Amino acid sequence: MPARRGGYFNLSATSLWHGAVAPRAKTVVVEVDPALPHINGIDNGLHISQVDCVIEDGACLQIGIGAMPNTVCSLLLESGVRNLGIHTEMLTDGIIDLYKAGIATGSAKSLHPGKLVCSFGLGSKATYDAIHGNPDISCQPIDMTNLPQNIIQNDRLTAIKNTTQMDLQGQASSESDGHRQISGTGGQLRFIRSAYASKGGKSVLCMSSVYERSGVRRSRIVLNLTPGNVVTSPRSDMMYVVTEYGLVNFKGKSIPERAKAMISVAHPDFRDDLEREARTSGLIPRSFR
Repeated sequence: MPARRGGYFNLSATSLWHGAVAPRAKTVVVEVDPALPHINGIDNGLHISQVDCVIEDGACLQIGIGAMPNTVCSLLLESGVRNLGIHTEMLTDGIIDLYKAGIATGSAKSLHPGKLVCSFGLGSKATYDAIHGNPDISCQPIDMTNLPQNIIQNDRLTAIKNTTQMDLQGQASSESDGHRQISGTGGQLRFIRSAYASKGGKSVLCMSSVYERSGVRRSRIVLNLTPGNVVTSPRSDMMYVVTEYGLVNFKGKSIPERAKAMISVAHPDFRDDLEREARTSGLIPRSFR
């Protein structure tokens, strides 16, 4: 339950051992669910002073193109989150799945509440059937959906994007393979910047740690970007980076700390080489631990 008068989070119908464990925990995270009943009792609550982090539903999502963001949507279906909003460039199958499941309602949105806002849709016939004549869908010109002044009006905006290569300083290349253009710039940088500027917002850049070419496995995390690769999102704008090996937050980190963080989410088979390259190049000083 949300914190009530006196600053207490009610534990609802799950008092059990929670009150005893919380004071002994290194980190206490409270997930707020307004749908749960408030139940009176003895020590059936946690004071806000005991809590390190509060997670509330009602985040507004921006989902990028690709299999990775759609996978995130499929996981959200099973996560228990609710009342998500949508303000995105591309309307995908994954977003429509959230909508059909009653999870993406837009009820908590500040801008266009109750509407799934997009500039274009691309997906399966099931998606086209779902959006056909649907009053909950608002398709708008890109100079409205991607305008930072509009994007940041949505509180708790969470931008989930995909990338193909990152260097140890946090630069992301999401649109080229060397001098060969493989995609457009899209709205990646605008949404990354706008998400950070949104009240309670965050940006998340996802990628698999490795890829395979001509039977050879290669790391997507490298000391230097492939020559000719375009920087889609600069290091100064990077926030969360996620691979299958973890999540790191770049905000407030020095260059050596960023390099260490990137190495920590690289595939284990490449970490030693990346560490060696980073120290040899001076990116990580030899005295830095």
